[in-house]
Amino acid sequence: MDLDRSIEFVKLLNAFRRVERVLRVPGLERHENDAEHSYDLAMLAWYMLETSDLGLDQTLVIKYALAHDLVEAYAGDTYIYAEDASIHASKHDREAAAAKRLREEFPDFEDLHALIEQYEKREDRESRFVYALDKIEPVLHIFEDKGRTWREKKVSIDMLIENKAAKVAEFPELVLFFNQLIDRLREQESELF
Repeated sequence: MDLDRSIEFVKLLNAFRRVERVLRVPGLERHENDAEHSYDLAMLAWYMLETSDLGLDQTLVIKYALAHDLVEAYAGDTYIYAEDASIHASKHDREAAAAKRLREEFPDFEDLHALIEQYEKREDRESRFVYALDKIEPVLHIFEDKGRTWREKKVSIDMLIENKAAKVAEFPELVLFFNQLIDRLREQESELF
C-alpha cells in the first residue's frame, strides 16, 4: 500500500464529493453531491438485489453504482433539464476527457477504468440495471422530499416521463417498478409538481 497514492485518490474522492447536483437533500436546504448520489444508488441497488430475484452479480452491480459518475469529479454533473443545449452537447466529450484524465492519474486502478468503460457501453445486464436504476433513484428522493426540486425547477411529470422512460426500459425488469412510481406521482401530481 502506498500512502501518497492513497492520499491522491482521497483528493479525487473529495473532488467528487464537491460536485453538486440539482436535487436537494430531502429535508435539508443543501444540494446533494455526487458521492451521496452514488452511495445511495449502490445501497438501493443492493437492497433491490437482496429482495428480488434478478440473477445479477451483486458485487459488479455495487461497483458500477459506486463508479458510474466518478468522471464527474472532472467533468461536472449535467442537469437533464438544463436549458443550455451546449451543456448536453458537450457531455460526452467532457466525460471522455475526464475518463482519460482518471486513467492517466490512476493507471494502477485498472479495474475502475474497465468498469467505467463497461458501464458506458452497457453490454451486460448489471450495467443496464444500474443505468436504469440511476434514472429512478433521484425520482424516489424528490418524491420523498415532496417534490421540492420539481417545483423549484418547473419540471412536469410529462417532462420526467419523456426523459426517463426509454432509459429505464434498458433494463425491462424495472419498467413495471417505474410505471408504478409514475402512477404514484400522478396520484399526487398537484402537490409534487
